[in-house]
Amino acid sequence: MRHVIALDVGGTGMKAALVGARGELLHRARRATGRERGPDAVVEGILDFAAELRAYGVEHLGEPAAAAGVAVPGIVDEQHGVAAYAANLGWRDIPLRDLLGDRLGTPVALGHDVRTGGLAEGRIGAGKGADRFLFVPLGTGIAGAIGIAGRVESGAHGFAGEIGHIVVRPGGSACPCGQRGCLERYASAAAVSEAWARACGDPDADAADCARAVLSGDPNAVRVWQEAVDALADGLLTALTLLDPGALIIGGGLAEAGETLFTPLREAVERRITFQKQPQILPAALGDTAGCLGAGLLAWDLLTTTDRTEVTP
Repeated sequence: MRHVIALDVGGTGMKAALVGARGELLHRARRATGRERGPDAVVEGILDFAAELRAYGVEHLGEPAAAAGVAVPGIVDEQHGVAAYAANLGWRDIPLRDLLGDRLGTPVALGHDVRTGGLAEGRIGAGKGADRFLFVPLGTGIAGAIGIAGRVESGAHGFAGEIGHIVVRPGGSACPCGQRGCLERYASAAAVSEAWARACGDPDADAADCARAVLSGDPNAVRVWQEAVDALADGLLTALTLLDPGALIIGGGLAEAGETLFTPLREAVERRITFQKQPQILPAALGDTAGCLGAGLLAWDLLTTTDRTEVTP
């Protein structure tokens, strides 16, 4: 059965699948990334995992994978297939596409984890059918993926979509990027967790605890939550003004609060709109499978394009 390898590399774990031509998941597997053993060991672990997936396809599906797609965190040069930098994995300038291509003997596509997840959400998830969308996962930080006509824009230097570093509170909290007042310092799951831990006096409290306290009517929780929602709405308004998407797809840990987040967020965005058009604001549909599914889409795209001069190993 014709299939591709899809691999999503995270800071602590890797998710993988063999994906059929109609998007069916023919095999799924997980493995620890092993970052505690250093960047060279992480790379070797990725190569070994991919080789095992290829072998599984030969044994159980009757043929090797026709292509592979890999999503990785950090800074990614998708055009040249290089994992340029990832702080949580410790690597720099890893020619991962070529390394995997040599190991597997197949075409390989390399993508940024958030953009790859956004590709899946746009094509087969919450944004299915939307010609223009913005995918924004609210996790430890905040990133974004700009969807345009079935693809995701990476930008001239691989930084497109970094909405978490829009300054929404000038002169505010210092951000590791070097600026002050960045969106992710106020509206990420990590930022809400920090703010609620301070407000309630419990150092172990997190964003999920804050959301539950909001539902119970705790005024401190309502204040912390609304401050985060207002910051997020300010950042999203900038994105709306620049990109005019038809849909905003919100994912990540903070989105798990459901309508506790989405109802006030829709209201806050609507209050800020003047000439802009109100987009649909939707919860992400694919959860933590988005990166893996998107990697599979990247692999199938390799097999349907007629110009492979920049994407084959």
